[in-house]
Amino acid sequence: MTEKFMIGTYTSHTSQGIYGVTLDPATQQLSASWLVAESGKPSYLQVANDRAFAVYQTDGQGGIASYALTNDHATRLAQALAAGSPPAYVGFDATRQLLFVANYHTGLISVYHVAADGQLTLADQVQHEGATGPAPEQDAPHPHYADLTPDGRLVVCDLGMDLVVVYDLSAEGKLTAKSRYQSEAGFGSRHLVFAPNGNFAYLLGELSSQLEVLQYDAATGAFAHVQTIKTIPADWTAHNGAAAIHISQDGQFIYTSNRGENTIAVFAVQADGTVNHIQSITTAGDFPRDFELSQDESYLIAANQNTNNLTLYARDAASGQLTLLQQDVACPEPVCIKRW
Repeated sequence: MTEKFMIGTYTSHTSQGIYGVTLDPATQQLSASWLVAESGKPSYLQVANDRAFAVYQTDGQGGIASYALTNDHATRLAQALAAGSPPAYVGFDATRQLLFVANYHTGLISVYHVAADGQLTLADQVQHEGATGPAPEQDAPHPHYADLTPDGRLVVCDLGMDLVVVYDLSAEGKLTAKSRYQSEAGFGSRHLVFAPNGNFAYLLGELSSQLEVLQYDAATGAFAHVQTIKTIPADWTAHNGAAAIHISQDGQFIYTSNRGENTIAVFAVQADGTVNHIQSITTAGDFPRDFELSQDESYLIAANQNTNNLTLYARDAASGQLTLLQQDVACPEPVCIKRW
């Protein structure tokens, strides 16, 4: 059966908003992309059944918007906006119908309640403040990720502060700080994923191009360092920014994208939770900000922002390794991709 993917974009040049693409396993090819909804700078999004939630920008205001999905298109239902730049990340809790928003520019973490009709009501906000890292990009707190832990807390990655904060999260969406994990200065905490057993998390550092393996203690909500490994070769000297991270459903393989080396790096997970690098494969484009696995994980699609193209790979479930199938699938300014 074919499978659809939704693509968030920047709208700085030719993009008009949110796009879609279809994967056909029979031919092992992606379709041409189509416009799902006109929107301003939908740079990150989440899809949940017949709803989608995306970053939204219009008339000097930034925020989020909810959408109803019908067939191959989306209709905007509601938006929550404020003056200034839009956020960097949107997460969703389907059980409590809560939306999590991390604003890189303002340092704000916001929680919204989602009504049945898509209306968005602010439930709580936390302002990140404190010491930041040494890199030029760390001039202020810059939260880049806000999403759930396996036990239902909220975990936030702050690139500016080299920090991961865990918050207790009430049914009403209220946040209470629970723990803080500090990476080395200049790490640039961007995104993380959890192992299926919930005992380990894998934290990606954008600025350092490193992957940290962390042990997670559900009793205390705290992280402890286990391992640090590079996502690029030791002799790489040109600029690189690590971007997206995903883990296979069986917890055996980690995938990260490198903007600079322009690769997907593949890591095999060992019995003790640590990882070994086993492959780096070209994205056949420039600046791969995001990628996504198909539902059965037989395929991976990478989105190259600067070259306006998608790249399709076959994935071997046993080895975790990728094989390039298709490149140069046109899509304007793609920066986020999610299964639809």
